[in-house]
Amino acid sequence: MDTSQLMFRDGLMAGERILVTGGGTGLGREMSEAFLKLGATVYICGRRQGKLDDCAQELMDAHGGTVVPLACDIRDADAINEMIDRIWTDGPLTGLVNNAAGNFISRTEDLSVNGFNAIADIVFRGTFYVTHNIGKRIIAEGGRCNVLSILTTWVWNGSAFVVPSAMSKSAINTMTQSLAVEWGRYNMRFNAIAPGLFPTKGMSARLSPGGQGGNSRMEGHPMGRHGEMHELANLAVFLMAPGAEYVNGQTIAIDGAGYQATGGTFWTTLQALGDEEWDQMRAMIKGTNAQDKSERTA
Repeated sequence: MDTSQLMFRDGLMAGERILVTGGGTGLGREMSEAFLKLGATVYICGRRQGKLDDCAQELMDAHGGTVVPLACDIRDADAINEMIDRIWTDGPLTGLVNNAAGNFISRTEDLSVNGFNAIADIVFRGTFYVTHNIGKRIIAEGGRCNVLSILTTWVWNGSAFVVPSAMSKSAINTMTQSLAVEWGRYNMRFNAIAPGLFPTKGMSARLSPGGQGGNSRMEGHPMGRHGEMHELANLAVFLMAPGAEYVNGQTIAIDGAGYQATGGTFWTTLQALGDEEWDQMRAMIKGTNAQDKSERTA
């Protein structure tokens, strides 16, 4: 991301302490960089310690400040508790970005229970575990916390071929609205961003293997392009930084009106594919997953 395109004054987020789940890659890394550049102390977590270490060092080399990399599998509530205990030794968080996610395209009839749980355990359960753990601490200690969750426009209309993600992110949208009301009295805010197409390496490998899915969804798009990372980062900063404290319980789309024009789903590009094409994409996705697993265990 070209951080010169951030819209905000230097030092805006000084004193903020923010955890970004899935912060070592993709959209999480971009938001972490923006928060760091504006003065926040940033904690990033994910399952690959080496990737987190590299990301933290690269961001600090570029911008100074502090990025703390913490390996954690957010599917594990005990591991989350240990991570948050570690963070709290430095002091309480003031912000959480629920960004960690998993997804892959599949015909729903081809899904296994394990395939469904691979997504739901991260997006649905993991997001709640992290939010719940931090929220209870804020309530007990009388602090403050600003929670931002990264969703998709599918929370409003669903999407074929990504049903586990659509279901799980819809639940987090409901959590956002529910806790905005219930925990607003504890000096906590809950908002969400629903991005359209912001291409990342992980997204392309699992949602557009061989160019069949996500990256081909520009046909009929009002603006004829995907999103730029600085655009997403600017919206995240607006929602997380001081100055927008009355924004609570909102999910904001950033997709160039793609949702209004096309529904923002995979139906048009994937509904005509046959068994052979699905088999090919499934093999590519399995290869990507195997590579990621080897990196986590190396």
